[in-house]
Amino acid sequence: MSEERLRRWRLVLGGEAEDETGTTLSGADRSVDAALAALYDAAEGESGTQRSAGLGSSAPRVARWLGDIRQYFPSTVVQVMQRDAVERLGITRMLMEPELLGAVEPDVHLVSTLLALNEVMPEETKQTAREVVGRVVAELEARLAERTRAAVTGALDRAGRTARPRHADIDWDRTIRANLKHFSPALGTIVPDRLVGYARRNHSVQRDIVLAIDQSGSMAESVVYASLFGAVLGSIRTLRTSLVVFDTSVVDLTDQLEDPVDVLFGTQLGGGTDINRALAYCEELVTKPAETVLVLISDLYEGGVREEMLRRARSLVESGVQVIALLALADSGTPSYDAENAAALAELGVPAFACTPDLFPDLMAAAIRHEDIGGWAATNIT
Repeated sequence: MSEERLRRWRLVLGGEAEDETGTTLSGADRSVDAALAALYDAAEGESGTQRSAGLGSSAPRVARWLGDIRQYFPSTVVQVMQRDAVERLGITRMLMEPELLGAVEPDVHLVSTLLALNEVMPEETKQTAREVVGRVVAELEARLAERTRAAVTGALDRAGRTARPRHADIDWDRTIRANLKHFSPALGTIVPDRLVGYARRNHSVQRDIVLAIDQSGSMAESVVYASLFGAVLGSIRTLRTSLVVFDTSVVDLTDQLEDPVDVLFGTQLGGGTDINRALAYCEELVTKPAETVLVLISDLYEGGVREEMLRRARSLVESGVQVIALLALADSGTPSYDAENAAALAELGVPAFACTPDLFPDLMAAAIRHEDIGGWAATNIT
C-alpha cells in the first residue's frame, strides 16, 4: 500500500490505528487529526467506553474547531462535519429548540459559535439566534458605546488648534513652548506673543477610520467586539468609518453599520487568511492619508503573499496613513499570533499588540490625536 494511502487510512481510523498502519503523522497532519478526533472520537467506541477526545461544552473550543475545519477541508466536507457536530456534540438541542436557545445565558463566546454555525442553523431557530446575539450586543453597547463616543469626540474636539482660543480652551503646554523666546528676565516670566488653543467643535468629517477584521476561526471573539465598535464609530458624524471583513476574500459591510447585529450576521467565521488582499482593498478606501486611521485586526497568520502584504503596509505608512495591527481585540489572554510578521510590521512603523475592549476607546482617541501608538501601547498594555 502506498505511503499516501496509509496516511489517509491513519487519518480516517484515528490514533489507535497508528501501530497498524505504521504511519506517524507530520505536524500539519496532526492538526488535521486533532480536528477529526474532536468530532468523531467523541462518540462511544464499540466497548461502550467514552473516549477522551471531544469539544465538551466549551464554546470557544467549538468556535476555534469550526475555523480549523474550514482551513483543512473543502467546503463540501466542512458542511458535512458541521452537521455532524450539531448532531453529535450536544449543540443540537440548543440549536433545534428556540425556547432553550432563548433561555441560555448569552456571552461573546456563544455569539461566536452561533455566527460560525449560521449557514447550517435551522431556519426556525435563526430569529431566536438573532435575538440572542442582539441581547449580547445590547449589553456590550451599554458597557462600551458611550465611553467610545466620549473618548473619540473629545479627541476630535481637541485635535484642532486655533490662535484665538477662549481662556478655557488654551493649550498651555503648546503656548509656553511657542513663546519661550519671549521670556522676560525682568519679570521672570514669559510674555506670550500668541496663544495656542483647542478649536471648538467641528461637525464636518475630520477623520477616516478603516477597520479591517480577520474573520478566521481563531479571531472569533475579536470579530464580535470589532463589529460592535465599527457600528459605534459609524454613528459619529465627524468620522467616516469603513468596516471590511476578510478571510481569503474581502467583504465590505460598511452599509450595514447602523445595526451591529446585521454586521455580525454578515460575517462568516472560519476559513483561510489573505491579509495582502484585505490591505489592497483598504488602499482603495483611502482618500486623505494623513487623516486616516487603519486598524488591522488579525493574528497575522498570512495565507497570501507575505512580501506583498508587507509592501502594501509600507506603502500605506509612507503615504501618511496611521496603521495599527491589533493581534486581538478581546478580553481573553495573550493571543496566538505570527511573531515574525508582527516584528516585520513594527519595523515598518505599524505597532502590533493585543488590546482589550475596555482600552479600545482610549486607543482610538490616541490615534485621532496622532500620538505615538507604540509608546501608548507600551504605557497602557500590560
